[in-house]
Amino acid sequence: MEVICSTLVQCGITPFVFVDQYQFTAEDEKGMMQKAMEEIDQSDILIAAASEKAIGIGIEAGYAKGKNKTVIYIRHHNAEHSTTLSGISDHQIIYVDLPDLGQKLKRIVDQ
Repeated sequence: MEVICSTLVQCGITPFVFVDQYQFTAEDEKGMMQKAMEEIDQSDILIAAASEKAIGIGIEAGYAKGKNKTVIYIRHHNAEHSTTLSGISDHQIIYVDLPDLGQKLKRIVDQ
């Protein structure tokens, strides 16, 4: 996440990491998803970092795509491929190491 955020900052984009800003109890799933949708509404890009299993990221990516936001799917080359994230994304980054991730993300964001 550090490489993603620092690359975005270098490109003049202010990153927002949902899990760093909010904490919800298991009983507040409706509130969590409502807040996630509000944050997506205010964003230009959704980055779906899926090198590790992340429950719900497909829903967020689908919501972002439905709102005409750019969706970038990122995963390590050894991580399991998500056909749904790949299918809905505008860009896919499959990286080997962190410098590779930074270079590929910068190339996409600079477009």
